[in-house]
Parts: sequence; C-alpha cells; structure tokens
Amino acid sequence: MNAAPRILVLGAGGTGGYFGGRLVQAGADVTFLVRPARAALLASHGLRISSPLGDAQLQVATVTADALPALAAARPFELVMLTCKAYDLDSAVTAITPAVGADTTVLPILNGLLHYDALDARFGRERVLGGLCFIGAALGADGEILHLGRPASITFGLRDGNVDGGVLARLAAAYAQAGVDHLHAPDITAAQWIKFSFLAALAAGTCLMRASIGAIVATEGGAQFMAALHQECLAVAAAEGHPVPDAEAARAREGLTRAGSPVTASMLRDLRAGQPVEALQIVGDMVHRAHRAGLDVPRLDAAWAHLQAYAAARATA
Repeated sequence: MNAAPRILVLGAGGTGGYFGGRLVQAGADVTFLVRPARAALLASHGLRISSPLGDAQLQVATVTADALPALAAARPFELVMLTCKAYDLDSAVTAITPAVGADTTVLPILNGLLHYDALDARFGRERVLGGLCFIGAALGADGEILHLGRPASITFGLRDGNVDGGVLARLAAAYAQAGVDHLHAPDITAAQWIKFSFLAALAAGTCLMRASIGAIVATEGGAQFMAALHQECLAVAAAEGHPVPDAEAARAREGLTRAGSPVTASMLRDLRAGQPVEALQIVGDMVHRAHRAGLDVPRLDAAWAHLQAYAAARATA
C-alpha cells in the first residue's frame, strides 16, 4: 500500500482540525489552508485537540491563501478535503482552486447534498468524491478544538463518474493507522442519504422546538412528532431513488426519539448563538426535493418557515 496522499485541508476548525489533525498524529502529510491569524496561533501553540477519544497537541503545516499557488506548484496536492460550512461554499471553492491540479481530487465532507452541483461544475464530476462525517466539535476560547461527545467518524467513497486513482484506499489506510472510525463506502450515495434523512429531521425538530431530543420527547406527543418528521425525510429519500434500509431507519429513529437524550443539531447551537445556519442546505433542500416529488411534508414545511424567519430577523438586526 502506498503512503497516505498529500492532503490539503481547508480550515483548521472543529471538523477539519479534528479529522486532519488525527492524520497528522499518525504521520500523514497534511497542510491546513488557514487565515493568517489562525496560522500564527497554530505556529505558536500547535493544533490542540481536546477529546474523550484522546487529547493531542500537534505541530502542523499551514499555508495562507497568498502562498498557496506557489506551494501547490512546487508540491502538488493529491487530495483537498473541504470542511467548510455549506453556506461558505462559494468562498471555499475560490480558496482551494489554486490547489486543484490535474491529478487532484476533492473530498467534501459538508452537510447535505446541495454542494455537489457547484463542485461538479467548477472542478468536474470525475474529481469530486463523496464524503460525510459525524462529529460534534467546536473551537474553544483559546483556539483549541473541542470534541463534544464520543462519535467521530468519517465516510468516503466514489460517486458515479469518478475515476478511481486509489487515493481513497490510501486515505482509508491512513485513518486506520490513526485509529479513526472510518468507512470506505462501496455505495457512498446510500450512506449520504442515510445521514441526510437523519440530519434533516434532527435539525428541523430541534431548531423548531429550540430543544434537545430528550426535552422534545418528554412532551406530550413529542416522540410521535419526531418519528413523523423522520418519516417525511425517509419518504423524500425513497422518492429520490435512495430508500433508507429498514435497519438504518430504525437506528436513526431510535436516536431521534431517545428519552433523556441531550442531542441537538449543530444548527441549533449556531442559531442560539445568533450565527448563520445551514438551513437552506439541509432543511430547505429536503423541503424543495419533497415538493418536486409531490410529497406532503407539513412538519418539514413548518421548520423551514421557522428557519427562514430566523434568517430574515438576523439580516435586519
């Protein structure tokens, strides 16, 4: 097996910093594309990860936008890992473009599916791989990465039209060496719809109710509401030609109706902080797909209206 690919990770925040940092910890060749202030902080304090799966303080390679073209020309990247928020996609594409050479592939691990059209149009479908992750992470007050809870997994695979150059097999080997929960999926589209249907229900429900799963299901009718919301998302997946297998649907349903669960969507954490949210890319996209298929999704509709109202109020604040 060849060594891990030479990787550029966009950003060193919660998601990129964690999954890129674990590769660095295992000796992989990873560079983080960051702003100058973040580069200075990483140079002085290192990339710090605080996690129930193990803390780390790592010296990492960084590059800023002005220096990226020269670096990529001198030592081309084989893989660019895109870990931005979905609403920052346009600026992210601009940022990574100098690093995407003739033999570079792009691995987005953004939420939702809406970003693929834009990435395919810019870089060509053949070089845009499929990916997703499960992690709750944020930056602490001193710039450290705070891993919230135990799950931290990354899934990746070839999409229809991709050319298999072996980069994902090498990435899987690197993550195995790093001890990171990962899956080199034979059907990445199926895996994406399993996550998308779960995440859309989680985000719609917890944002609409401004509450955790446990708080919602403790109310009269709360568990039934979350189950019905999930069923709306499953119906969209089936209409799109990617029905979620029964076992995966049952596992997701259990998580969405678990008594006492403290789980919320990261979207709710952003909403509570008055930050931009990935409403269009997750709940809005699910609603639009449902409407195109002629499906009745009243609970999703309510959550989407709520999130649009939040965005409008934020824009005028």
